[in-house]
Amino acid sequence: MPPSGSHIHHTTEAYLRRHPDEREALRPLLDALTRPEAPTSRKTYPGHITCSAIVIDRHDQVLHIRHKILDKDLAPGGHIEPADTDLPSAALRELQEEAGIPPSAVEPLMGYEGIPLDIDVHDIAANPGKGEPAHQHYDFRFAFRLLGERKIHLQVEEVTDYRWLPFTKVPAPTIAAKLALLPSSTSP
Repeated sequence: MPPSGSHIHHTTEAYLRRHPDEREALRPLLDALTRPEAPTSRKTYPGHITCSAIVIDRHDQVLHIRHKILDKDLAPGGHIEPADTDLPSAALRELQEEAGIPPSAVEPLMGYEGIPLDIDVHDIAANPGKGEPAHQHYDFRFAFRLLGERKIHLQVEEVTDYRWLPFTKVPAPTIAAKLALLPSSTSP
């Protein structure tokens, strides 16, 4: 069963307690949470929830995959599936599907257990081939520490490449800004 409305509300409000200045930027998400349509369904428009995994290795580098359709470097992530029970588990499932990293190979970033590092509202272009109008994704971005070595097995249907980027080179400005505030794991 997809994440419940109460779980999504609780997660969103926990995030906004940390980032109250983002409430207006998240207005499309907050409005979606008041509508009767399931915000987790990829068929809900004008937007729906997605989840991403921000994976940080021991060198404070962040995993990025090259998305085949969008031709962009992104954190592993995607749509919520019916079997996902909560938002962090959806991010972990996407991480395993797209990069081959199992949930047992990561742990939530300390202080971010169940709370996203970032929530972003972004536009998605229409995809006539899939019958999808232009819409928005409300992306819940959960941060995880990689526990061991960087072993990546790409899902070739959706991903063409990967790379590890230092915090300062992360292309998503809201994620980069929040990562810059974290203590370094490589400090003495």
